[in-house]
Amino acid sequence: MLARAWGITRSLAVYHGQPAKHRRARQLYGQFLSPGDLGFDIGAHVGGRVRTWRRLGARVVAVEPQPDCLRVLRLGFGRDADVMIEPTAVGARSGSARLELSSATPTVSTMSSSWIESVTADPSFAGVRWDRSVEVPVVTLDDLIERHGVPAFCKVDVEGFEVDVLAGLSRPVRGLSFEYLPPAHDAALAALKLVERLGATAGGYRYNYSPVETMRFASDRWLDAAELVRLLETYRPAGRSGDVYARLAAS
Repeated sequence: MLARAWGITRSLAVYHGQPAKHRRARQLYGQFLSPGDLGFDIGAHVGGRVRTWRRLGARVVAVEPQPDCLRVLRLGFGRDADVMIEPTAVGARSGSARLELSSATPTVSTMSSSWIESVTADPSFAGVRWDRSVEVPVVTLDDLIERHGVPAFCKVDVEGFEVDVLAGLSRPVRGLSFEYLPPAHDAALAALKLVERLGATAGGYRYNYSPVETMRFASDRWLDAAELVRLLETYRPAGRSGDVYARLAAS
C-alpha cells in the first residue's frame, strides 16, 4: 500500500505540479486541438493531458485501466460532462488481458511482456519492479471511435503496447502521438510503419519528436518518416525517451 501511495503521489507531482510544463503543453497541443474538438488520451494515467486538453476547450475520452489511476481520474474529472472516462485498456482486438502493474512506478505498468524484457536490460530501469497484475477489459480504437466519434488527436502512451493499440485503428486521424523509448527502438519503428500505412490513404503524415516531457519539438520543421528515424537515432544512444507526433500533411 505504501508503494502504491508513493507511486501515485509522485505521478501527481510530475504531471500536475509543474506550471511551466503545463504552459508549454498548452502551446504544443494547441496545434492539434481547438475548442470543441475531441481528443483520445490512451493511457491517461493521472490526467495530466486531460487537464491540458480541457483548458484548450477540447472534449476528452480518457482511457485508463489501472485501478489506482482510475480513482484519481474520477476524483478530478468525474463531474466534467466533457470528459468521458473509459476504465479499459486498448489493443488490437476486443477482449481481456493481464496488465502488469508497478506499484512504485505506475507510469511503466504494461500489457507487453516483451517490452518488460527489453527495458529491464537498460540501467535506467534497474530499480523498477512489476509486482502484481490484474485482468482488464480491452477495446480497440475503432470501438472507441464508434462509441465517441473520430478524434482530432489521439495520444498513445501504453508502455510498449503502442503497436497493438494502433493495429486496432482502421482509419487515419488528423493528429496522433506515440511514445518512443530507446531500449524499445524496434517497437517504435513498427508503430511508425503502422502510422505510415494509415496515412497513405489520406495524403500521408509528417512527424516531429518531443524528448522527455519537454513539451518542445526537437525539429523546427515537420519531417517525413525517414527523416524522423534519423532524428530518433540521434537520441537513441543517450537513452532519451519522448513522444513521436504525427499530423496529416493535408491538415
